[in-house]
Parts: sequence; C-alpha cells; structure tokens
Amino acid sequence: MRKLRTFFWTSIVVLAFASCAPKQADVVTFGICTDVHLPTMHDSEYRIRTFIDSMKATQPDFIIELGDFIIPKEQYAGYFDTWNSFEGEKYHVIGNHEMDGGTSREAALAYRNMKSSYYSFEKNGFHFIVLDGNDKKNPDVKGYQQFIGPEQVAWLKNDLENTKFPVIVFSHQGLILYPGADENYGVENYREIQTILEKHNADHPKQKVIACFNGHTHWDVADQVNGIYYITLTSMAYHWLGDDYVHVRYSDEVDKNFKWIKYTAPFKEPLWAVVEISSEGYIKIKGRESEWVGPSPWELGYPEQFKQYMRPAISDRYLKF
Repeated sequence: MRKLRTFFWTSIVVLAFASCAPKQADVVTFGICTDVHLPTMHDSEYRIRTFIDSMKATQPDFIIELGDFIIPKEQYAGYFDTWNSFEGEKYHVIGNHEMDGGTSREAALAYRNMKSSYYSFEKNGFHFIVLDGNDKKNPDVKGYQQFIGPEQVAWLKNDLENTKFPVIVFSHQGLILYPGADENYGVENYREIQTILEKHNADHPKQKVIACFNGHTHWDVADQVNGIYYITLTSMAYHWLGDDYVHVRYSDEVDKNFKWIKYTAPFKEPLWAVVEISSEGYIKIKGRESEWVGPSPWELGYPEQFKQYMRPAISDRYLKF
C-alpha cells in the first residue's frame, strides 16, 4: 500500500512539473526558389541540380518554387525529373510563364499533378496558402494575367476562417504595390487581398497571417504593411532587362541557341534561400549571393532607381513578428 501511495504522489509531482514546463516552439524550415526559367538559360540543368543537391543535404521540411519554372514539353522533362528527385514534400506555384508557347493552365497543372492552382497545406504548426495570380479579370482579356478572381477570393476567405495555425502565403505575383513601380508589377487587386488578410488578423490574432512570399519581379525586397511581411525573392537565374539593354553574355553559340539570354543580366551562380519560421516570433531567411555575368545593369545604363532592389543575391534576413 505504501508503494502504491508513493507511486501516486510521484505521478502527481511529475504531471505538475510537466504542466509547468514551457511549450516547445513550433519551427518549420523550407527551401524556396523562384523564376527558375529553365527553358531560357543554357545552364539550367546545373542550376536546378545544384539547388536540389543542396536541399537533399539540408533536408528542410519541404521545398517550394514560386512559379515561372517550366512548361510541359518533352525536351524539359529531365529538369522536372531532377526536381522530383527530392524525396521530401515539394510544392509548386503557377507563374505567368507556365502558360508560354500556347500551354494552358490546365496542362501546367496536369504536368505537376496538381488538382488546383490554389490550395493549402499544413506543416509543423503552420498553415500555408498557395495563391494563383493568373485569373482573368474578364473573359476577353488577352496576354499575361495579374489578378485573383472572385472564386479564388471566396476560397481564400473560407480557408483562412478554418485554419487553426498561423499563416504563410505563397504567390507568384506580389500582393503589394512596390515603391517606385506601377501596380502592374503585382496582382492588380492586391489591396483587396491585403484587406482580407488584415481583417483575418484582426479577428484571429492567434492564427494571424505572418508573411507573404512571392517572385515575379526578380527583385530582392522585404516590406511590412500593417503587420504583415511581404517578401519578394529574386530569380534563381537572372534579371530581365529588355530590348534597350541587349548584351551577349556568353558565346555566340549559346546566344544562337538561347536567344533570350542577351535580354537579361544573368547571375553567375543559382540563387535560392532556406527559410526558418518559429512560433517564438521570427522569420530567418538564409539566402545565397552571386555576381553578374558580364556588365551589371547599371553599366548598361539601366535606371539606377531600381538598384536597391536588383541584386545578384537573396538577402539574409531576420524578421520579428
């Protein structure tokens, strides 16, 4: 009987200490890249393989690419096989260039085994939302789209309402108006989306939206708007310069076979980041740094007002929320 009483009181003490012990923080890590543009670059196999090899060594909880990755053609299948060789969880965002060459959004989804271009998933106490900024504002509009339509907006509101965890949002086009740029750099109805996220945060502070990650502009920027971080990651491969800044960066043979490179300022090494987010209240971004291949955009006369955003790097950041 004495042994039974001793066991009883010992159990009570253990449970009391356990209940007083601090809760272990939820932590999630993911590898992230964007605007890989595999069909554009002559060394794309090296770029995507280097990223995947690094992720195999790092072993994050998942990897994700934020769009403008590849179109579904047999000649690029090997690149996609390299991506899929990562055995952990992996996710895609649909960018505007996924529909190049007459490819439909439906074909891009099928190639990736995606049921929808917008969806959500959960990992380690965080809720992740993937949005698609390629909806048509009206059925007659042509060309690249930068809009989140009513059906997707309704889905977003419902998904936010039902989450039990803090939220991270991924999209290709940004959900923000960039300083010094016109609204066409991001989703046209960015303010509508921001309002939805901000209302959710006011109503559900324990499940608040912490940050939104995007690609598309090939810029390296992090801004905070009304308590939410908007983090733009630059391309794995290059910055687009356009017709006024043409320069052959590699050999004539490369230029002949990869005609779009001369319109860009490529990065010598591929860029990506590993992100760690903790319920203790921080986002830690560990990026990579490279250098321009050939002359920098500024040496070619590109407007210097964008110099602070356009770098051959993804910046290391430590952001508190």
